[in-house]
Amino acid sequence: MGSSRIAEFESNKVGDKLTVQEQVVEALRKPEAYDEDPGQIELKQTHISFIFLTGNFVYKLKKAVDFGFLDFTTLEKRRFFCEKELDLNRRLCGDMYLEVVPINRSDFIKIKGDGVTVEYAVKMKRMPEETMMTRLLEENKVDRRLIDRMAKIIAEFHSKAETNKRIGEFGSLPIIGTNWKENFDQTREFIGKTIFPKSYRLIRERIDDFMKRSVSLFRKRVDENRVRDCHGDIHSGNIFVADKIYIFDAIEFNERFRYSDVASDIAFLAMDLDFKDRSDLSSFFVERYAKYSGDQELRQLLHFYKCYRAYVRGKVISFKLNDPSVDSEEKRATIKEAEAYFELAANYARQF
Repeated sequence: MGSSRIAEFESNKVGDKLTVQEQVVEALRKPEAYDEDPGQIELKQTHISFIFLTGNFVYKLKKAVDFGFLDFTTLEKRRFFCEKELDLNRRLCGDMYLEVVPINRSDFIKIKGDGVTVEYAVKMKRMPEETMMTRLLEENKVDRRLIDRMAKIIAEFHSKAETNKRIGEFGSLPIIGTNWKENFDQTREFIGKTIFPKSYRLIRERIDDFMKRSVSLFRKRVDENRVRDCHGDIHSGNIFVADKIYIFDAIEFNERFRYSDVASDIAFLAMDLDFKDRSDLSSFFVERYAKYSGDQELRQLLHFYKCYRAYVRGKVISFKLNDPSVDSEEKRATIKEAEAYFELAANYARQF
C-alpha cells in the first residue's frame, strides 16, 4: 500500500481506527471475507488479539490498543509486529506459522482482496484443539515422559537462543526493577478488585527485599550468558502436543518481556503447572530442565520468577475488566481468575 493510502487511515484519531477495526472483525465473521472456504468460523479474544479459527487455518489480528508495554495503535505498527511474530515463532514451530496476510477493503473487506489495506493478520495452520496441553492436563493425559520431552526441547532452544551484551542487560536489576515497577503501577487500579491490598503490599515488600539481597546473583546470571532471546510466554495454553510438540505464541511486542533470564522462561510453565494443581509435574519439569541445561543455579531464582509470572498473569487478565468487548459474565469470571493468580504470586513471595 502506498504511503498516501496509509496516511488516509493513519491520520484518523484512535477512535476512528477502532471503528475501522470493528468493521474488519465483523467482516471476518463471514465466509466471503476469506480467500478459501473457511468452513465454520469461530472468534476468540485475548486482551490484545482477535483470533479467527476456520476449518484449516487461524487468523490472528492485533487489537488497536496501547497498554504502555505494547503499542498496536497504528496500522504500520500492527504490520511490523505481525511480521515479528511470524519470525520469532518459526524458531520453535516453523511449519505452524505460515505468513502475514493483508486485509483489504474496496466494495467489501477481504483477506488478500482488492483495494486499500486496512488490517494485517498472522495466518497459522490450525492445530486440533484436543491436542492443546491445557486440555491434556484437564484429561490427566500429561505424564512425566511428555514433560521430559518439553524440558529437553526448551533446554536446546535456550542453548541456541541469541545472547549478547545488549540482551544481557535485560537480566540486570535495573531493568528487572523497571518491569516490577510497571507491574505495580499498572495494577494499582485493581487493588480491592482483583488483588487484595494485603497481597499487593506483601509482594512489593518481598520483591524489593529479594532484589537488594541478590545483587551478585543477578550479575552472575548476566555474566554467564543465562539471559537470552527467550520465548517469553511458555505456558500450557501455548503448547500443542500433536505430531510433535509446538510451543507457540512467543512474545513479539516488547523485547523487555522476551529478553530474559532463562529461569524466567522456565518459571512460567512451572507456575502454570502449580496453578493447575500439578506441582508434581512442575517440580519434575524444573528438575529435567536443570539436568539438560546444566543450570542448577536457576532454583535460587525460581520462586522470584514464578511470582513475577503469576503476577503478570493476574495483571493481563485484569485488563479485560476495561475491555468494552468483554461482556459482564466474562468479567465476573475474569475477577475470580485474576484473584487466584495474584494469591499464587503472594504465596511465592512468602517463600523468598
